[in-house]
Amino acid sequence: MKILALADVESEYYYNFYTPGKLDDFDLILSCGDLPKAYLEFFVTLSNCPLLYVRGNHDDTFGERPPEGCECVEDRIFVQNGIRILGLGGSFRYRDGDNMYTEFQMEMRIRRLWFQLRKYHGFDILLTHAPARYINDFDSMSHRGFVCFRKLLERYQPRYFIHGHIHRCYGVHIPRQSRFEETTVINACEHFAFDY
Repeated sequence: MKILALADVESEYYYNFYTPGKLDDFDLILSCGDLPKAYLEFFVTLSNCPLLYVRGNHDDTFGERPPEGCECVEDRIFVQNGIRILGLGGSFRYRDGDNMYTEFQMEMRIRRLWFQLRKYHGFDILLTHAPARYINDFDSMSHRGFVCFRKLLERYQPRYFIHGHIHRCYGVHIPRQSRFEETTVINACEHFAFDY
């Protein structure tokens, strides 16, 4: 399965310089948040595959006006072609906002998923906006990762952890792809295509 992951920054290659057929090879599109509603609708309209998304810390309007044709996978496990995808959007709380959480609040979101985690025997992809703590995050409150995400990775060993929020322009040292134990970690800022 060929997957296109998106986050944070509009892709010039796929959006500004779109040509017919450019999205035809993808079987699934995953959005990690902080992308405009019209942008997501563009992708789901011009591709022949589902688009699943979680909300970023700047996606406060998505609750009332979600992107049409796209599937929000917040706080649930969504199965697509046999792949179990767990969605947890939002970032570490550094100001007021609908999609910002303290560590405790995110931990409570995860605890409420216990039945789904048991029913599906874990998950294959963790799709989030924020990174995990100490895995490509920063110490600043606005770009700190969640410890509970790290615990999820340690316990369930998913094949992929896909996140956004850490823009690649923040520094040359920011990895695009890395490993944490058995999990491949992908920073989907702008776009990243991979084969599952």
